[in-house]
Amino acid sequence: MIHVRLRQFVALATGALLAACLSFAAPASASSLTAAKTQTQTPLVVNARWAGHPSFDRIVIDLQGYVPTATVTPVSQLIYDGSGKPVPLAGKYFLEIRLNPAAAHNDAGGNVYQGPKLQKINLSKLKGIALTGDYEGYVTFGAAFDTLPYYRAYTLHAPERFVVDIAH
Repeated sequence: MIHVRLRQFVALATGALLAACLSFAAPASASSLTAAKTQTQTPLVVNARWAGHPSFDRIVIDLQGYVPTATVTPVSQLIYDGSGKPVPLAGKYFLEIRLNPAAAHNDAGGNVYQGPKLQKINLSKLKGIALTGDYEGYVTFGAAFDTLPYYRAYTLHAPERFVVDIAH
């Protein structure tokens, strides 16, 4: 019994080592080079949208390029990046959604973001959303709620999106 398990282990280890060696020896394809090249360009935030569902509200941030690092942080109040001025969204609880590296403008400085800058919303949980910053490689959104939000954040691909679901 021990010999059978030892042989299985040696066979699996040998196969894994062989597969690793072959992957290092294989030449890079043009598509992987293109993907690596496009990921060096800053992703563009082109839209933000929301919807109510039977058990959750959803915020979707649409991107051109790839989905950058994104954080969702509960904050005591929403402020505009750069100026530090408060965002005029009513609510008792707030989430800050920050994407980096990202931009809502192109290299010429033209606006590519087509979504709302400040929008009051009347869904079960979500009461408002605002673009609070497009500043020094960060794009920031704020979301307002009347009750404590319990959320789940994740990415979706083809097309590229960052999603925040807020449970009812």
